[in-house]
Amino acid sequence: FQLVDSGGGFLQPWGSLILSCATSGFIFNNYAMSWVCQAPVKGLEWVSRIKAAGGTSYANSVKGRFTLSRDIKKNTLYLQMNSLGPEDSAVYYCAKFSSGDWGQGTQVTVSS
Repeated sequence: FQLVDSGGGFLQPWGSLILSCATSGFIFNNYAMSWVCQAPVKGLEWVSRIKAAGGTSYANSVKGRFTLSRDIKKNTLYLQMNSLGPEDSAVYYCAKFSSGDWGQGTQVTVSS
């Protein structure tokens, strides 16, 4: 299995970003997929999840601002991030928990 994260960057508060997780080696829509993040001096935090059937769930801290989606034809997971603040700065990883596979992470830094 391979998961490749991309799309991170440096942006000002209230900006938007779309993270991508390109996957290969498995039938993408047969599995739940998640986004997690890790900020400096913080542990891993769960951000969002999409079930195999397509239902999504979000951490309270991002609910209403982030949207998780997937493109089954492209085997790619997306995280639309809006109204970003400094508290969202972290390395973001996509993960397939069922097999313990993770992307390499993509850094998001929000600062004025």
